[in-house]
This record gives sequence, structure tokens and C-alpha cells, in this order.
Amino acid sequence: MAGKQSALRREVNSEAKARPSLDTVTGRLPEPDALELDRLIHERVRLGIVSSLAVNGSLSFTDLRDLLGITDGNLSAHARRLEQAGYVVCTKLYEGRTQKTEYGLTPRGRTELNAYLDHMEAIIQATRPEGGPSTS
Repeated sequence: MAGKQSALRREVNSEAKARPSLDTVTGRLPEPDALELDRLIHERVRLGIVSSLAVNGSLSFTDLRDLLGITDGNLSAHARRLEQAGYVVCTKLYEGRTQKTEYGLTPRGRTELNAYLDHMEAIIQATRPEGGPSTS
């Protein structure tokens, strides 16, 4: 069990490494692997979780599940992964006799989300035609 946990910890830590940003001199991404996005956040459900928490501050399990339109198990698995990486904090509260689970974005989670968004913006700028916004 301990070996499994340390392997997961290594995987999470490798996914959370800093991503390269747009070169300010050339206006280009520095290396082909600079296109490698933070896989921990880039997954659709996890991006939805951290984005929702960034906008709303904190959300209950039920509110987050309903907002994202996913199953309990799906939310639990993805939220646990983000919690293990230190991006999200999970708090268990009681309202009367009912347990309530609240999720919030940690400072590290906000930093990583901002880095992810900056990286996406750099990719968009690097691939968009010189004239500016798309002409669709």
C-alpha cells in the first residue's frame, strides 16, 4: 500500500511541475514540449472543478456535482486527485445530523490554475493569425 501511495505521489508531483511560458523576446513557445499542459488540470472534469471553485470560492459536493453534471463517483475520484496534489481542500461539516462536504481551492490550486490559463493564452496567441482575433 505504501509503495502505491508513493508512486501516486511521484506521479502527482511530476504532473504539477511548472510549465514553460511564452518567450517574451521572440513571442514564441520555447520548445515543442512547451505545448505540454498540466495534465492534472487539463482533464475536463478537473478543469471544471478548479474553475468552479475559483469563481465560487467554495461549493458543496452536491452543488459541484450538479453544476458539472457528473456522477458522485466521478466527482469523488477527480476531487481526491486534486486534493492529493494540494490544489483543492475538502472539509467535512455537520448540519444537524447530516454530513456536508465542502470543497475549496487552495492557494497552490489558484496558482496552478493561473499558470495553466497563462499557458493556454500563450498557445492561443502563438497560433492565432497576426491580424488578431479569429475571423470566423
